[in-house]
Amino acid sequence: MNENAKKVMLSGIQPSGDLHLGNYLGAIRNWVARTDEFDNYYFMADMHTITVRQTPADLRRRTLEQLAQYIACGLDPEKNTLFIQSHVPEHAQLGWVLNCYTMFGELSRMTQFKDKSSKHSENINGGLFTYPALMAADILLYQPDYVPVGEDQKQHCELTRDVAIRFNNIYGDVFKVPEPFIQKVGARIMSLGNPSSKMSKSDPAGCVFLLEKPEDILRKFKKAVTDSDTENCVRYAPEEKPGVANLMGIYAAITGKSYAEIETEFAGKGYGVFKPTVGEAVVEMLRPIQEETRRILADKAYLESVYRAGAEKASYIASKTLRKVYKKIGFVAR
Repeated sequence: MNENAKKVMLSGIQPSGDLHLGNYLGAIRNWVARTDEFDNYYFMADMHTITVRQTPADLRRRTLEQLAQYIACGLDPEKNTLFIQSHVPEHAQLGWVLNCYTMFGELSRMTQFKDKSSKHSENINGGLFTYPALMAADILLYQPDYVPVGEDQKQHCELTRDVAIRFNNIYGDVFKVPEPFIQKVGARIMSLGNPSSKMSKSDPAGCVFLLEKPEDILRKFKKAVTDSDTENCVRYAPEEKPGVANLMGIYAAITGKSYAEIETEFAGKGYGVFKPTVGEAVVEMLRPIQEETRRILADKAYLESVYRAGAEKASYIASKTLRKVYKKIGFVAR
């Protein structure tokens, strides 16, 4: 083993909706910062997306827009492996194998299955129940050291570790058992309309999308929930003032200022000044990303070259893991 080899990191986002501020500050920007530190694999998780019914044309559009936004946000495809999940068939192949090593009880305890089942009661399909096994395959195929996850995905990472350990206990050292990599600052951006819930594309009124018009972004920040007390004071108190704390977290993530510095900056100014200022900071941060995304989307040949090259590299790595797994469980080699 090469002691000087970079550690491997992998993550993906579903193209089930447009990328938003939480995706960027909580995930993508941190991926960019680790470009030179790790050997990185980032993908569009389109196979996971179809556990909920999608309009095919919209899914194709969002997948390509997401790839363009990855690049526009600073993920250099020359330094990071960027690919579309469905372009690498080993994900589905290992997903089936790991289905057979993941217990029914484990899957039934997944909080996201319970949440999505309640929201899509007319379509509680098998994929919705077993997709954590596919997620485990997504991860274990690339033998990563770390998986950057939000707090809400930590349960899936723990299941992946459990499945990997179970498989290794039966067949020997097959999978590297990955560690969750949780970013502390800006890791959990909450809804502008309901600061008790994470910012989500399913709540468009409280969600700021990366390609949203500046005037719409500013309007959302001006309407952002703060608190019902009369002090109108910008103070970091997550329990008492979750809306204000969320806005301060966003502003801190963009400007690099501490909460104490933000409190000083807005002392005596109130929410009427604070909220538009945060909105303007977001608009200015997103402006170059929006311009670069539009440029990339206009160059279809370039975008295709990126996802073809990414799939080729990803398949090369994934196939090595899959061959090892198939041999261990007793499948006849082709």
